[in-house]
Amino acid sequence: MDTCWDKVETATGFIQIQPYENKAPSQRTWFKILYDNNNLYVFIRAYDTEREKISRRLSRRDNLDGDIVEIAIDSYFDKKTAFVFTAMASGSKGDELVTQDGQISDPNWNPVWDLKTVIDDRGWCAEMKIPLSQLRFADKEVYTWGLQVARYIFREQESSIWQFIPKGSPGSINLYGELQGIKNIRPKRQLELLPYVSAKTERFQKVAGNPFLDGKSGSVTAGLDGKFALTNDLTLDFTINPDFGQVEADPSEVNLTAYETFLTEKRPFFTEGRNIYDFRPSNSIVINDLGTDNLFYSRRIGAKPHYNLQDTDSAYFKNPEVTRILGALKLTGKMKNGLSVGILESVTAIEKADADNGGQRRKESVEPLTSYFTGRVQKDYNEGKTVFGGIVTAVNREINDSTLMFMHSSAYTGGIDFQHSWKERTWYVAGNAEFSQVNGSREALLLTQQSSARYFQRPDAGYLSVDSSLTSLAGYGGTIKLGRSSRKHIQFETSATVRSPGFEINDIGYMRYTDLIHHGTWLGYYLRDPFFIFNNFYLNTNYWMYWNYAGKLMSTHLNMNFNTQLKSHWNINGNISRVNQHVSTGMLRGGPSFIMPGSEEMNINFASDYTKKVLVFFGTYQDFNDANLHRNYAFWAGGNVQPLNSLKINLEPVYQIQSNKLQYVKTFDMGGIPRYLFARLDQKTINITVRVNYTLTPKLSLEYYGQPFIAAGKYSEYKIITNPAADKIGNRYEPFSANEITFMPEENTYHFDENSDGVVDYSLWNPDFNFRQFRSNLVIRWEYSPGSTLFLVWSQGRTSYSPDGTFSYGNDIRDLFEETPHNVFLVKFSYWFAI
Repeated sequence: MDTCWDKVETATGFIQIQPYENKAPSQRTWFKILYDNNNLYVFIRAYDTEREKISRRLSRRDNLDGDIVEIAIDSYFDKKTAFVFTAMASGSKGDELVTQDGQISDPNWNPVWDLKTVIDDRGWCAEMKIPLSQLRFADKEVYTWGLQVARYIFREQESSIWQFIPKGSPGSINLYGELQGIKNIRPKRQLELLPYVSAKTERFQKVAGNPFLDGKSGSVTAGLDGKFALTNDLTLDFTINPDFGQVEADPSEVNLTAYETFLTEKRPFFTEGRNIYDFRPSNSIVINDLGTDNLFYSRRIGAKPHYNLQDTDSAYFKNPEVTRILGALKLTGKMKNGLSVGILESVTAIEKADADNGGQRRKESVEPLTSYFTGRVQKDYNEGKTVFGGIVTAVNREINDSTLMFMHSSAYTGGIDFQHSWKERTWYVAGNAEFSQVNGSREALLLTQQSSARYFQRPDAGYLSVDSSLTSLAGYGGTIKLGRSSRKHIQFETSATVRSPGFEINDIGYMRYTDLIHHGTWLGYYLRDPFFIFNNFYLNTNYWMYWNYAGKLMSTHLNMNFNTQLKSHWNINGNISRVNQHVSTGMLRGGPSFIMPGSEEMNINFASDYTKKVLVFFGTYQDFNDANLHRNYAFWAGGNVQPLNSLKINLEPVYQIQSNKLQYVKTFDMGGIPRYLFARLDQKTINITVRVNYTLTPKLSLEYYGQPFIAAGKYSEYKIITNPAADKIGNRYEPFSANEITFMPEENTYHFDENSDGVVDYSLWNPDFNFRQFRSNLVIRWEYSPGSTLFLVWSQGRTSYSPDGTFSYGNDIRDLFEETPHNVFLVKFSYWFAI
């Protein structure tokens, strides 16, 4: 330790909070803090009487593992926001931005700072150099900052903190201690630039006659990321022609529903600081089907183009895989008066598909020039106990091609929210209200009205109707909730949500459906201190109900779940849920509502002590329908193996068996009368996720991700929905008899003759499937200089399909790996510097 540390006082007094609360820690810890005009210096001494047991697991940045110490700094001193710097005994580090009084953490915040750790005969210690340019604070003569320092002893799963905060406290940052005595420093308005250059080559199967599939391609791109402190409180982040080639691919899936899958954001520019743009219209603890809905869903920006051209006998097409982001900027910060600001603007390019017709080349538009805007503000009052906020989003498309008129030309959403807490923040009331308006051609608005989010065309929805002359559609929604969150045993929340049929946010947000009124209550019982064989035990129960906007009760749900850790450090959790007979408005994909019998589902999960070199986990999910219409099972098991401190291997296999007697297949028009064709679907799915993390040093790592995915589905017992509201389930559909359905193997087609008059009423291509996919990527990441990285990436994809439906894992895997792979090799070099 440098002698300069002798000039400053030592801070001690750490208190254990896990597993026992308000007890003395098993090992001593102290820290010291120094500063100069440019940096904050932190020294943390972690004594350990069994130094040979100190866990020194190496990991990539933000993958916290092993023994840990960290410091959290509330430099805004708003009692709601903290900058956290974490040191692992191995020398690896992490950092995160924590907001909303500790409720939300953002590990994608990656400041540039230095760390050194040493293990000696007294234990281990960490020395941090944190540039003041990486913190945010107002311009003052003398500062008081919120402060917390924590330690985690891996082998004991023991946590201790400097400023004691009881378990279950409603918030944490407002209870931090204080760092006093810093004066005569000034906020740093530093400009950080991160230019990059990326070279990519691809190898794939060559297809004779197709000029776009000649077996290889290559490209070189360049771009720039930057960060600039406009004022003491506001930071501007920007990117020009960003590249996300090193980002892991999305997992494979077979989606047979009418709804879009929600995908997690993985691109660095959009993950960092994304919490400030978060505005969930149905944000409640109570279980609902709306938890992922958000007015801002960053995956819309730079997504796959909306229009996709298909090859024909006379023409070949090359469609862009993604929409290029020309540039984007974020303006974020928090003023000293408690006003938080977040502004994001992004512009995506005009995208055109290349077409080749007998050697004649042309381009066809598949995506227009588009602007995406989001503005978010929040204002704190009464030391953060009261918060008011608002959000505005806007999407504007420059549509000049008739083939793109099915898209909205513009879409706007807005909302306001508030939260107020009292009685030492244990009681709270919160709510929000939002509106939307989309504009476009008659074609675009007709598609909006008939989309799976609303199905205005439903014949039994007398309060709804399709208007083919519309060129705009507006809607609204809102939520109100009341709750109690404290360190007492019992907590609760009750909430209500409304969402009008015309509400539409999917141009820049994410939402599956509208036309609903939701009410529910959540009750939790928490035992936070060790007792008997348990370290802790949490038991929660929920009930919730849905109505439509006509006031009809659609469904009633009950749920109970638990989560516990044993003193052996095993973790167990599970739940059981029940839905009574309910009404589905989307089952017939725009047809009348269908009355579904009730069902139950349950799952349970076990995981062993994660401090050991071998971790195992396993679990199961079961779903049963009262009328035996469906039975679904899922089983998973796997584990982590850590043979070396630098090497972790993770294996996660999942096996699913699904049997559904009422799987939607297709709607046919028979003389102006819609015929809703359903069938029994027996489906089996196996996906195995493999991850290998090898960290040679805290700045040099290798990560591998691979997932073979196999799904097979076979359809049988075809039937037509005849009376979806009949009293008995058997009267709601009519199966086809043997002489009413004919399979033509040479055409791989089913012919249906409803009245057995010898005339085919409609035909269906055999929907049986075997879908096989393998996705993998290998990433070598080297932070050769602070903030500067070199990526070497190899991605491989294989996809195959056959209309067989017979599940055979061995045969499917063989067929999959006989497919010619699509290989992508990428080198990306970036260099960080500050001005």
